[in-house]
Amino acid sequence: MSIIYVLIPIAILLVCIAVFVFFWAVKSNQFDDLERHGSSILFDDDLPKHKQNSTPPTPEKHE
Repeated sequence: MSIIYVLIPIAILLVCIAVFVFFWAVKSNQFDDLERHGSSILFDDDLPKHKQNSTPPTPEKHE
């Protein structure tokens, strides 16, 4: 029965931390646009590939 005196303050502390983290996330605009980040990975285009020359580059001559 004495364990309840330990568990209740720990539970209250965890709830307070969770509420603090939630309000911090709302204040820092974490929930502004929920759709963009989820669908951006589906429509993300690859970077364009550079055209490679058919002739290799000529080495520079040092005089």
